[in-house]
Amino acid sequence: MWRWGNLLLAFLAELVALGIFAYWGWETGGTTLVRWLLAVGLPLVAAIIWGRLAAPTATRTTPAARWTVKVLVFGLAGAALWSLGHPLLAVGFVVVVAVNLLIIHVQKLEP
Repeated sequence: MWRWGNLLLAFLAELVALGIFAYWGWETGGTTLVRWLLAVGLPLVAAIIWGRLAAPTATRTTPAARWTVKVLVFGLAGAALWSLGHPLLAVGFVVVVAVNLLIIHVQKLEP
């Protein structure tokens, strides 16, 4: 139960990060076209990079690349929330993600 709970939390954090990128893109885009491009494009780019380098099923990656992508994606999601005027949510998100990743790493819960 502990293992699957932490892995589920990690998956939900990934989805939340993609949602934050969409929210940031929509809020910072000027015209409607730019808003749509950013709101769809940023999460799509992040998901592709994640799938190629950080996903548990990524085959052509290294531990350093996997951790770099995780830190960048979650860190940028936290920075995006902060820039949108939600500093408490940003800090809370980053802290929850960091604790979750630490638990997964220390207890070797990777699938």
